[in-house]
Amino acid sequence: MTAGRSSIPSGRVAGIDYGRKRIGIAICDAARIIASPFAMRQPGSDPEAEAAYYRQLIADEEIVGFVVGLPIHADGSESRMSVEVERFGAWLREATSRPVVFQDERYTSVEAAGKLAGLGLSRGRKKARTDSLAAQILLSDWMEAEAAGGRRDRPGPLDA
Repeated sequence: MTAGRSSIPSGRVAGIDYGRKRIGIAICDAARIIASPFAMRQPGSDPEAEAAYYRQLIADEEIVGFVVGLPIHADGSESRMSVEVERFGAWLREATSRPVVFQDERYTSVEAAGKLAGLGLSRGRKKARTDSLAAQILLSDWMEAEAAGGRRDRPGPLDA
C-alpha cells in the first residue's frame, strides 16, 4: 500500500472497488472535495477491451489517476485477494499510463450495504449500488487522508 503523500497529480481521480464479478467505480471532482458513485462494471475476459474501457473513462471524465481499494484483514495483514488486487492495479497502471495508489478498503462494503439497507432495492440493484458506493467510500477516505497529509488508516465500524 502506498504510504505518505500521493503520486497522483491534481485533478479528478477514480476510485475502484475491484471484485472478480463486479467492479465499483467512483469519481471525485477536480478539487477533490466530493466523491460520487459513478458505475458498476462487470469485468470482461478481453484485456484489450478492458483497457479500452478505462482509457475511455480517462478521456470522458478527465481522470488523472486511480485509487484502488486494497482488501486487507482487520489486523492489517494482507488477504488472498490483496495479491489479485495489486496485480489489477499494476495492469491498470500499465494499460492507462496513469498513476495507481492503493487505499485500505476495510469495512467499505459493510458501510455501503448499511447505507442501502431499508431502501427497498432488489437484491441485484443493491449489489450493483453497493460496489459503486464502496468505491465512493474508499475514494472519500483517500481524499480525507490526502487532505490530512497522507495518513492512511481507517477505523473499524465500531470505532467510527
